[in-house]
Amino acid sequence: MTRPRSNPFPYETLEAGAQLAADALAMKPGTGVPTLMIHVMDAAFLEERSGRPAGMYREDPQAVYLDFQRAAGAGLIDQYIPDNPLSMGTCGYESDTARGATTGARSILLDGMAIDSPEAVVEHIERVVFPRLQAAIAAEAAPQPNAVADLIDTERAVQAQFGPALLKAPYDGFQRFPYLRYTTYGYANYFMAYAMYPEIIEKDFALQADLAVIHNTLAARAIIEGGLPKVLRLDHDMADSRGALVDVASLERLWFPHFARAIQPHLDAGVRLLWHCDGNLMEMVPRLIDAGVAGFQGFQYEDGMDYERICRMRTRDGEPLMIWAGVSVTTTLPHGRPADVRRQLTWLADTGPPLGLFLGASSSVVPGVPHENIEALIEGLAYYRTHGRG
Repeated sequence: MTRPRSNPFPYETLEAGAQLAADALAMKPGTGVPTLMIHVMDAAFLEERSGRPAGMYREDPQAVYLDFQRAAGAGLIDQYIPDNPLSMGTCGYESDTARGATTGARSILLDGMAIDSPEAVVEHIERVVFPRLQAAIAAEAAPQPNAVADLIDTERAVQAQFGPALLKAPYDGFQRFPYLRYTTYGYANYFMAYAMYPEIIEKDFALQADLAVIHNTLAARAIIEGGLPKVLRLDHDMADSRGALVDVASLERLWFPHFARAIQPHLDAGVRLLWHCDGNLMEMVPRLIDAGVAGFQGFQYEDGMDYERICRMRTRDGEPLMIWAGVSVTTTLPHGRPADVRRQLTWLADTGPPLGLFLGASSSVVPGVPHENIEALIEGLAYYRTHGRG
């Protein structure tokens, strides 16, 4: 029996910062520039800035995390990961941090198979991954009477926890598209397999897209029927500081057609899709726009991401792009001074698009960043929320 659909979240009850975010997500003009969540991974700073006693973050990370976001003036959170700062100590990852395929594992063993060559990658994909994808496609294609309501209810529960000062945008559970599997197999062996066995890699992309179409159709329904913000950030690192991880011409043959097919249900529903930028993604930006992406988040300016050029670009329908910009967490915040933080924030605001601009930090703010720089960021964000760009 299908459960009744949840009522939409009552956006009229939002406080000023969250309402500013809701208006910007709808590409409405506002008096100020809304603030994105600031994901600081320094637990001691989170406790201090939120007025909580030392040591409380480990006891109640959700309460401290949300108190900090409210104290910092954030209006929008999409990826809600309050436990994440506990994975990092004051000097970075601890010696006992679990090592994975891309984080220093000495060997990779999957389903009893040693992944020690590109041929091992292909064998595992054919023997294990393809059957799993085919089974998942069959399972998701079966009637799922409560799937949409479950997604809505989950978002509403998180929004209730946030309260009216913070707006929750869809993220977990709402996005699927073909991924490069380097986090599973490691960089070297996966990318050798990508180059040597493109037909296997494309079949993997195709099956991932088949599954994504089914899932995203339900997710798009949840966004519309639940009255959720019609904006979704797609998150998969496909570049490093030099450029795309693989030749973009190969992506045009093997990946982009299946990516475009995977995201089409969201586009059909009128959901605006943003792409998370990591590294130098400039060569992919026009192709992502052609596929239907209508905004970008992140930006490593020092790696060649041309922020001003991107902000002047338009969607494939000729509309302004939505931009979630931030002060650099790899250069300005860790290595600059408060004046540098303020200067970069001014540049981001002055050269950003006319509508749909959010400001924050470009990614996670790791331990070791000078606290005075984070304070300068928080103060600058408050200025732009209050005074706008006038």
